[in-house]
Amino acid sequence: MGLIYIHVFGCRTSLCEGEFIAGELEASGFEVTETLNSDIRAAVIVTCSVTQEADRKCRQLVRRVRKTLGDDGILAVCGCWSQGITPEAACELGIDILAGSKGKRSVPSAVIQMLSGKRSFIDIRPDIRVETEWEELPMISPVMHSRAFVKIQDGCNHFCTYCIIPYLRGKPVSRPPENIINEVQRLIDNGTKEIIFTGIHLGIYGREIGTSLAELIRRVSGIKELKRLRLGSLEPFCLDENLMNALAECEAFCHHLHLPLQSGDDEVLASMRRGYTGRKFVELCGTARSRISADLHISSDILVGFPGESSAAFQRTLDVMEASGFGRVHVFPYSARNGTIAAAMSNQIPDAVKTSRTSEAISLGRKLFSDYAGRFIGREVEILTERNGRGHTRHYIEAECEGISDNEIVKAEVINFDDGNFECLDRN
Repeated sequence: MGLIYIHVFGCRTSLCEGEFIAGELEASGFEVTETLNSDIRAAVIVTCSVTQEADRKCRQLVRRVRKTLGDDGILAVCGCWSQGITPEAACELGIDILAGSKGKRSVPSAVIQMLSGKRSFIDIRPDIRVETEWEELPMISPVMHSRAFVKIQDGCNHFCTYCIIPYLRGKPVSRPPENIINEVQRLIDNGTKEIIFTGIHLGIYGREIGTSLAELIRRVSGIKELKRLRLGSLEPFCLDENLMNALAECEAFCHHLHLPLQSGDDEVLASMRRGYTGRKFVELCGTARSRISADLHISSDILVGFPGESSAAFQRTLDVMEASGFGRVHVFPYSARNGTIAAAMSNQIPDAVKTSRTSEAISLGRKLFSDYAGRFIGREVEILTERNGRGHTRHYIEAECEGISDNEIVKAEVINFDDGNFECLDRN
């Protein structure tokens, strides 16, 4: 049938959506590749718009792919960035099929339709301001990854003052729990060993349909064949006692949580509308470790240079990073997004200051990750191998162990940690 290129930008939710599209195209007889080359007949790009840099990369890849495809190839674009562009802009960029945050279910059939010769620009973007129906994107088995990303929630109504995503993803909507349970069972039956629940605002899963993330985890825990379960990013204010208890009781849960801090300064946090203080965040990390595991890996996001961030406020962020005992830390300079409250604030931080603070936060993050990972040297860990002997431990640290087949769960001894990775010896 032909070769189709797929590229996914952004978060784990985007990865899950890309997996659905890849699976549907493979089931229709196409071969999917993540390598851009002159043999492809069509391309699908799942986009991101979390920062101005993400927008730039999306536009850049669209132009590059259009050039590679030539006049006859089909280019489909979906996701957050494509939600915000006009049909005129899409046509100028050579996009044939335009979907947004919703409408991805129709992307595979639209690609096939165009490849059959029925060529006319297609815009399949429902109005996210009113659309509240769950768009089911079922997956039989992962195509592009060994682990399976299972999307259970979409949309956000928190409206942090710096964030454009609620305007591009729409209102919160949760996937019916029975659909999730059935998909998890199907994935396991097809050999998947690790499930990752994803969502735009994962922690509020189920609120509008009378259930909760904690209840879903308890139900999934009843699937005896489930080996490993992870969660995507959780907002700190969603990690309550009920959810912590559910995670502690779930034997399959891998001891890692991603809790975005963004800032450790109370005034900055209030200006961001984050809903917690630096002290409360540190206390939450301590409570999570006492309830779930002393070795719980807590990774985080830091947003540097938010409007009004003083040098003292930035120092408080560094202090909270250390006090929280983070492992991996992702650091981003603040990027003004048109249409958000923060973009209109008068006290913007100069780019040079943001660059300097970003570098300092990254440096501290590397030290914290090294300190956290160091506790595992000489200890036995469990690794799910994904490709060429590389994979992740249950605590979500990348590991390399030579001579092991892909998609296997193995025991290995950690002998070194370098550049964010464990070097391990097979003990099976």
